[in-house]
Amino acid sequence: MSCIKKLTIGSCLIWLFLVQQPLHAQEEFIEPPAKFLTRIPFTQLTGGVIILRATLNNFPDTLNFILDSGSSGISLDSSTVAFLKLTPQPTDKTIRGIAGIKKVGFLYRQKLHFPGLTIDSLDFHVNDYSILTTVYGEQIDGIIGYSVLSRYIVKIDYDSLKLDFWSRGTLRYPRGGYLLKPILSTLPVEFARVRDGATISARFLHDIGAGVCLMLSKDFTEDSTILNKKRKLWAKEGEGVGGKIDMHLTVVKELKLGPYRFRNVPTYVFDDVYNVTSYPYLGGLIGNDILRRFNTIINYEKRDIYLMPNSHYRDPFDYSYSGIELYYLNGQIEVGDVAKGSPAEQVGLKEGDIVVAINNNFSQNLNQYKIALQSASEKIRIIIRRDKELLQFDFRVKSIL
Repeated sequence: MSCIKKLTIGSCLIWLFLVQQPLHAQEEFIEPPAKFLTRIPFTQLTGGVIILRATLNNFPDTLNFILDSGSSGISLDSSTVAFLKLTPQPTDKTIRGIAGIKKVGFLYRQKLHFPGLTIDSLDFHVNDYSILTTVYGEQIDGIIGYSVLSRYIVKIDYDSLKLDFWSRGTLRYPRGGYLLKPILSTLPVEFARVRDGATISARFLHDIGAGVCLMLSKDFTEDSTILNKKRKLWAKEGEGVGGKIDMHLTVVKELKLGPYRFRNVPTYVFDDVYNVTSYPYLGGLIGNDILRRFNTIINYEKRDIYLMPNSHYRDPFDYSYSGIELYYLNGQIEVGDVAKGSPAEQVGLKEGDIVVAINNNFSQNLNQYKIALQSASEKIRIIIRRDKELLQFDFRVKSIL
């Protein structure tokens, strides 16, 4: 009798197991595969900065946006907003950049149109990006950051200069790359190792909107003693949210991101007055002159950034130092800051000089002129206009390496 009971109980358990399994499987959520939505071209500016073109709401004019993983939202330039006759709502919210803190207004529930894709319910903050327009020589109408990047899977192909939007979902990454798992709230933070006078592992902002290789805060460099004591710091002017900022340019022996190593990396050191790095949380940022060397998949839903080395992986770094900054102002190219003791200052160039030509290039193309000044150890001829007089200056660009 006892054997019959055991068999009955065992049969019941087996039956319950067989019945419960299919029911449990039916309740399990299976995420659908990601779907391709659209592919759009992009252009690149100095330092690999990406420019996307899109339209806003029902306005026909195409606007230029910087794609920026270092931005926690999405924004429009104040002059663009005025041109479109839009009225932002005032708020007490502020944004912080390396050159200042600003209170911003908002345009709520706006639509952004790419070819083949419309993104709605976007809240744009409004900021003055005139400094970016003068730096890059073309109108910068806004910045696209986390508000868009978090809604999709974004593939960036620096070889074809194409960007793909995919819906959220399962996606197989291609072979041959490396998966980063950033710390992510609204900004992606990566661990990387920097080696120079010392070897330090620290957190860095993953910032494709910054046209530099590496930026370190002065607090980080001093506390960690990361820089070799013999390193020379070259005076340099930089630009960011809030305006211009004085920095220094140098080189570090090595930057290691995941398994990838870059040697003799041009590096900016800045005094983080506005605490954008929340030091000691961040040591600085890794910019797009490093990150453009990888075709990239940004999948914020999974907290994934997938890097695959591309044809630019071994591109040489820019070690040039002329000591001058060029800006596009009022339809002409103007000399900005001239660093004391620099090659440009030694031959007599001055802030406010109007550039007519560089190396017999009279195109007035700011990007071409900046590329000409990136020829380390090469001789440069620059023609400027000063007080209605044309002057010619010849100097040799130094190398910081």
